[in-house]
Amino acid sequence: MASHWVYAGIAVVVVAVVVRRLRGEPVNARDLFGAPVVLTAIGLWSLAHHRGLGVGDYVWVGAGSVLGLALGAVRGATVVVYEREGVLWQRYVGRTFLVAALSLAVMAGFSLLASHNGLAAEARPVQLSIGVGFLGEALVVGYRGLVSGTPFAPERRSSSPLSRFER
Repeated sequence: MASHWVYAGIAVVVVAVVVRRLRGEPVNARDLFGAPVVLTAIGLWSLAHHRGLGVGDYVWVGAGSVLGLALGAVRGATVVVYEREGVLWQRYVGRTFLVAALSLAVMAGFSLLASHNGLAAEARPVQLSIGVGFLGEALVVGYRGLVSGTPFAPERRSSSPLSRFER
Protein backbone atom coordinates (compact mmCIF):
# COMPACT_ATOMS: atom_id res chain seq x y z
CA MET A 1 0.00 0.00 0.00
CA ALA A 2 2.79 2.43 0.88
CA SER A 3 4.41 1.89 -2.52
CA HIS A 4 1.23 3.20 -4.21
CA TRP A 5 1.61 6.44 -2.25
CA VAL A 6 5.27 6.68 -3.24
CA TYR A 7 4.41 6.27 -6.91
CA ALA A 8 1.59 8.80 -6.61
CA GLY A 9 3.97 11.28 -4.97
CA ILE A 10 6.55 10.79 -7.69
CA ALA A 11 3.88 11.28 -10.36
CA VAL A 12 2.73 14.53 -8.74
CA VAL A 13 6.29 15.89 -8.62
CA VAL A 14 7.06 14.89 -12.22
CA VAL A 15 3.81 16.37 -13.55
CA ALA A 16 4.39 19.60 -11.61
CA VAL A 17 7.94 19.93 -12.97
CA VAL A 18 6.82 19.23 -16.55
CA VAL A 19 3.92 21.71 -16.38
CA ARG A 20 6.14 24.44 -14.98
CA ARG A 21 8.78 23.85 -17.64
CA LEU A 22 6.22 23.70 -20.43
CA ARG A 23 5.04 27.17 -19.43
CA GLY A 24 8.61 28.38 -18.96
CA GLU A 25 10.32 29.02 -15.67
CA PRO A 26 13.36 30.79 -14.28
CA VAL A 27 16.38 28.53 -13.83
CA ASN A 28 17.96 28.37 -10.39
CA ALA A 29 20.22 25.62 -9.09
CA ARG A 30 17.83 24.36 -6.40
CA ASP A 31 14.92 23.88 -8.79
CA LEU A 32 17.16 22.48 -11.52
CA PHE A 33 18.93 19.87 -9.38
CA GLY A 34 16.61 19.38 -6.38
CA ALA A 35 14.16 16.81 -7.75
CA PRO A 36 16.78 14.79 -9.68
CA VAL A 37 19.07 14.53 -6.65
CA VAL A 38 16.23 13.60 -4.28
CA LEU A 39 14.75 10.99 -6.63
CA THR A 40 18.18 9.49 -7.37
CA ALA A 41 18.99 9.35 -3.65
CA ILE A 42 15.67 7.61 -2.88
CA GLY A 43 16.36 5.08 -5.63
CA LEU A 44 19.89 4.42 -4.34
CA TRP A 45 18.56 4.12 -0.78
CA SER A 46 16.02 1.59 -2.00
CA LEU A 47 18.76 -0.44 -3.68
CA ALA A 48 21.00 -0.29 -0.61
CA HIS A 49 18.23 -1.65 1.62
CA HIS A 50 17.26 -4.55 -0.60
CA ARG A 51 18.91 -7.86 0.20
CA GLY A 52 19.76 -10.54 -2.29
CA LEU A 53 20.88 -8.54 -5.30
CA GLY A 54 23.86 -9.99 -7.11
CA VAL A 55 26.71 -8.51 -9.07
CA GLY A 56 24.76 -8.95 -12.31
CA ASP A 57 21.88 -6.92 -10.87
CA TYR A 58 24.22 -4.05 -10.04
CA VAL A 59 25.81 -4.19 -13.49
CA TRP A 60 22.35 -3.80 -15.05
CA VAL A 61 21.55 -0.96 -12.64
CA GLY A 62 24.79 0.79 -13.58
CA ALA A 63 24.19 0.33 -17.31
CA GLY A 64 20.59 1.51 -16.97
CA SER A 65 21.71 4.56 -15.00
CA VAL A 66 24.28 5.50 -17.63
CA LEU A 67 21.68 5.03 -20.36
CA GLY A 68 19.11 7.10 -18.43
CA LEU A 69 21.66 9.85 -17.79
CA ALA A 70 22.56 9.97 -21.49
CA LEU A 71 18.92 10.05 -22.61
CA GLY A 72 18.24 12.82 -20.10
CA ALA A 73 21.19 14.76 -21.51
CA VAL A 74 19.76 14.44 -25.03
CA ARG A 75 16.41 15.71 -23.69
CA GLY A 76 18.24 18.60 -21.98
CA ALA A 77 19.73 19.61 -25.32
CA THR A 78 16.18 20.20 -26.65
CA VAL A 79 15.13 22.50 -23.80
CA VAL A 80 14.99 26.14 -24.86
CA VAL A 81 17.28 28.19 -22.59
CA TYR A 82 16.83 31.95 -22.85
CA GLU A 83 17.16 35.27 -21.03
CA ARG A 84 14.07 36.90 -19.59
CA GLU A 85 13.90 39.69 -17.04
CA GLY A 86 17.70 39.62 -16.81
CA VAL A 87 17.94 35.98 -15.68
CA LEU A 88 18.06 32.53 -17.23
CA TRP A 89 14.79 30.76 -18.11
CA GLN A 90 13.99 27.36 -19.59
CA ARG A 91 11.04 25.98 -21.51
CA TYR A 92 10.08 22.57 -22.85
CA VAL A 93 9.10 22.44 -26.53
CA GLY A 94 7.71 19.78 -28.85
CA ARG A 95 11.17 18.28 -29.46
CA THR A 96 11.57 17.82 -25.73
CA PHE A 97 8.46 15.66 -25.57
CA LEU A 98 9.49 13.71 -28.66
CA VAL A 99 12.85 12.89 -27.07
CA ALA A 100 11.08 12.06 -23.78
CA ALA A 101 8.76 9.62 -25.57
CA LEU A 102 11.67 7.98 -27.39
CA SER A 103 13.59 7.80 -24.10
CA LEU A 104 10.66 6.08 -22.42
CA ALA A 105 10.53 3.53 -25.24
CA VAL A 106 14.27 2.87 -25.02
CA MET A 107 14.14 2.51 -21.23
CA ALA A 108 11.10 0.22 -21.45
CA GLY A 109 13.01 -1.97 -23.90
CA PHE A 110 16.03 -1.97 -21.59
CA SER A 111 13.78 -2.95 -18.68
CA LEU A 112 12.24 -5.80 -20.69
CA LEU A 113 15.72 -7.00 -21.62
CA ALA A 114 16.71 -6.83 -17.96
CA SER A 115 13.64 -8.85 -16.93
CA HIS A 116 14.29 -11.40 -19.67
CA ASN A 117 17.82 -11.84 -18.33
CA GLY A 118 16.65 -12.40 -14.76
CA LEU A 119 17.24 -8.98 -13.23
CA ALA A 120 15.32 -8.66 -9.98
CA ALA A 121 12.44 -6.16 -10.11
CA GLU A 122 13.78 -4.63 -6.89
CA ALA A 123 16.97 -3.71 -8.78
CA ARG A 124 15.00 -1.35 -11.00
CA PRO A 125 13.65 1.38 -8.69
CA VAL A 126 11.46 3.83 -10.59
CA GLN A 127 12.80 6.71 -8.49
CA LEU A 128 16.36 5.99 -9.64
CA SER A 129 15.36 5.78 -13.29
CA ILE A 130 13.44 9.06 -13.21
CA GLY A 131 16.08 10.75 -11.07
CA VAL A 132 19.04 9.96 -13.33
CA GLY A 133 17.06 11.01 -16.41
CA PHE A 134 16.24 14.39 -14.87
CA LEU A 135 19.84 14.65 -13.64
CA GLY A 136 21.17 14.21 -17.19
CA GLU A 137 18.77 16.92 -18.36
CA ALA A 138 19.76 19.24 -15.49
CA LEU A 139 23.47 18.85 -16.20
CA VAL A 140 23.02 19.88 -19.84
CA VAL A 141 20.62 22.75 -19.10
CA GLY A 142 22.90 23.95 -16.28
CA TYR A 143 25.96 23.83 -18.52
CA ARG A 144 24.14 25.67 -21.31
CA GLY A 145 23.08 28.29 -18.78
CA LEU A 146 26.62 28.75 -17.50
CA VAL A 147 28.13 29.20 -20.95
CA SER A 148 25.38 31.63 -21.97
CA GLY A 149 26.69 34.18 -19.49
CA THR A 150 23.15 34.94 -18.32
CA PRO A 151 22.86 34.77 -14.53
CA PHE A 152 20.78 32.05 -12.96
CA ALA A 153 17.58 33.21 -11.29
CA PRO A 154 17.72 33.84 -7.54
CA GLU A 155 16.11 31.28 -5.26
CA ARG A 156 12.47 32.01 -4.52
CA ARG A 157 11.68 32.67 -0.88
CA SER A 158 8.52 31.08 0.37
CA SER A 159 7.00 29.75 3.53
CA SER A 160 5.15 26.92 1.79
CA PRO A 161 6.99 23.96 0.28
CA LEU A 162 4.17 23.61 -2.28
CA SER A 163 4.47 27.20 -3.46
CA ARG A 164 7.27 26.06 -5.79
CA PHE A 165 4.56 24.43 -7.88
CA GLU A 166 2.14 27.35 -7.80
CA ARG A 167 2.35 30.01 -10.48
